[in-house]
Amino acid sequence: MKHIIAILWKQIKDTFKNKEILIQFVMFPALTLIMEKAITIEGMPEHFFTNLFGVMYVGMAPLTSMASIISEEKEKNTLRALLMSNVKPAEYVIGVGCYIWCICMLGACVIGFAGGYTGSTYGRFVLIMGIGILVSTLIGAAIGTWSRTQMMATSITVPVMLVFSFFPMLSMFNDGIEKVARITYSQQIHSLISQLDSIELGAEPVGVILVNMMIAVLLFAYAYRRSGLE
Repeated sequence: MKHIIAILWKQIKDTFKNKEILIQFVMFPALTLIMEKAITIEGMPEHFFTNLFGVMYVGMAPLTSMASIISEEKEKNTLRALLMSNVKPAEYVIGVGCYIWCICMLGACVIGFAGGYTGSTYGRFVLIMGIGILVSTLIGAAIGTWSRTQMMATSITVPVMLVFSFFPMLSMFNDGIEKVARITYSQQIHSLISQLDSIELGAEPVGVILVNMMIAVLLFAYAYRRSGLE
């Protein structure tokens, strides 16, 4: 536990030095605040920008940040130094993962506040966002572990991020894309937060999210066995 907490604090300090990572956590909460307060269009669904930017935040920020941090520390041999200091790989991944999840949850809280959610509805919004952030963090861990360099991680992350963050938006305008997007966790997260007032947890959203989570765990396990963290 001491090692995990130490890794967490290390990442918090590094964030303020790494502007590329910091902007991932700030961009979508800031955009949601601006768009919700500044733009009003007749006929636009309530909480439109909150739900749209919320799911884009889930599919982008934790995934890219987790992959970038692990791959960067592998490339610079910082991770090898940590492992030689009796920090176990599991402790490192849990520490970085907890950091990413917690800081992304702060952004999710800001997005929910910007959308005007209150009470139990706000709680449901944050909870659903938290589940999506967890899945994205696992996918980012798999990509970061697989990648030998930060550039390699970026080349893999960008197309994956685009699929998970933009599919929900595109599915609103195209039925064909929606049929494909339904097998992704980000689309199910978008569907759930779009019906917070009368939410129904059917077999499809729960099953799709769990299957996506299991696939992410298996991919991470395979990447770790293949490449390790050194």
